[in-house]
Amino acid sequence: MSENIESRRSEKGFSLIELIVVLVILGLLAAVVAPKLINKIGQSRDKIAKIQITEFESALQMYALDMGHLPSTDQGLLALAQNVEGNDSWNGPYLAKEMPFDPWQRNYAYRSPGQYGDFDIWSFGSDGVEGTDDDICSWK
Repeated sequence: MSENIESRRSEKGFSLIELIVVLVILGLLAAVVAPKLINKIGQSRDKIAKIQITEFESALQMYALDMGHLPSTDQGLLALAQNVEGNDSWNGPYLAKEMPFDPWQRNYAYRSPGQYGDFDIWSFGSDGVEGTDDDICSWK
């Protein structure tokens, strides 16, 4: 009978100390890996915004060829997806998909004529504030 009790005790599972050790190890791993993972996600969003800005630039060039001018600041990038002027020369939509948001789910900013070229396109970046270091711009 004492052998049954002894064998049952050995089958009960992990001790509290063993569980705590495992949780501490997992916590340490998470503390090391999480910041690197979050940094990679931020870099990926920046790259996506740069790619989308490049797509806008190509679409604006096609729009300008058809219409003879770039959309005004008031018309904005929406002119690439819709015939906002009602002009017969419009041969769009000039974007392959719907009007994309930036990776932070906000609209891109557009200005024509631009301060840095014929037009300026930018995203306010992760902080959503214009003029900060995390802005992603067509002129940089």
